[in-house]
Amino acid sequence: MQIPPSFSSGQAGLQSAQTGLTQATVDVASPTPPAQPTQSADTQEARPVENVDKTEALVSAVEAQNQGEAAAEVLETSSETLGTIINIEV
Repeated sequence: MQIPPSFSSGQAGLQSAQTGLTQATVDVASPTPPAQPTQSADTQEARPVENVDKTEALVSAVEAQNQGEAAAEVLETSSETLGTIINIEV
């Protein structure tokens, strides 16, 4: 099993976070169709599906933000480690 370099992993993490955040913002910005009244025997009102989708999209946006921050930490640590290795005198 081959382990990818940390810099590549951090870069892939940032790209994945950007893609996830883009999709989440598109989902949040999409117009919500008007709620259709439902006819049911229950007296409780059904919660519109659109609210769940918007909530899930906002949660996805926060997840993408956290993933981006973690990937940035990986890149920063990778850079510091490489800098330390380069500065070692023989």
